[in-house]
Amino acid sequence: MPPPSTAQLRPCLLSGGQSLRMGTDKALLAHPGGGTWLEHGLGLLGRLGQPVTLLSRHPHHGLLARQLAERQGLCIEVLVEPAPWEGPLLALTRLMAHHRGQRLLLAPVDMPWLRFETLQQLVEAGLENPETIQVAHDGQRLQPLLGLYPATATHCNSAEAFTARGGRSLLRWLRQSRNFSAVALDPLQLINANTPSDWPPRGNQSG
Repeated sequence: MPPPSTAQLRPCLLSGGQSLRMGTDKALLAHPGGGTWLEHGLGLLGRLGQPVTLLSRHPHHGLLARQLAERQGLCIEVLVEPAPWEGPLLALTRLMAHHRGQRLLLAPVDMPWLRFETLQQLVEAGLENPETIQVAHDGQRLQPLLGLYPATATHCNSAEAFTARGGRSLLRWLRQSRNFSAVALDPLQLINANTPSDWPPRGNQSG
C-alpha cells in the first residue's frame, strides 16, 4: 500500500438512494449547468483529472455515466452497489475496500450547488495531513457525505469492523475513529436537495 502522501486521488460519486422525499430520481433531474444532476456531479469530479468511480444500485445510472464518459472523454468506473443498501457508511466501506490505499474524494449526487473550487479545497486540506479524513463543515455541522477519505489500512479496518457490528451511522463512525478534521466550506454549496421545495436552484449556484 503506497504512503498516503503519494496515494492516488480517486473521486467517487454516491448515487444509490431511493429519492423517496423528492418523489423522482434526483440523479436524473435537469441541472442548470447542463445535463442531469448525475452528469453534473461526474463532470465536476472529472475535472480533478483522475479516474472517477460511480457507486449506484441503479443500472440506468451506470448507462448514463458510460455515455457521458464517451462524449467527454472521461475515465469513469461504474460499480453496481450490491444489497443490502443501508446508507452511505456501508457504501463508503465498500469503496475503501475496492480502492484500498487510495485517497477517496467522496461526494453525493444530491449536492447540486457544489463547485469545483470546493473540491479543490478538500484535496488541498488533505495534503497537510494525508492520513487524516477531511470532512466538510457548513459552519453549524459536519457534512460527511462530502469528504476526503484515505483508504488506509487503519480506516478500512475500522469501517469494516464498525459495519460488521451493525453500525450504519457515518457520523458515529467518524466520531469513534477520532481521526478526522473539519474543513469549513461555503454552506450554500453543501445543501442536500432532498425535497421538491429544495429545488429549483437558488440564484446563480450552477458554477
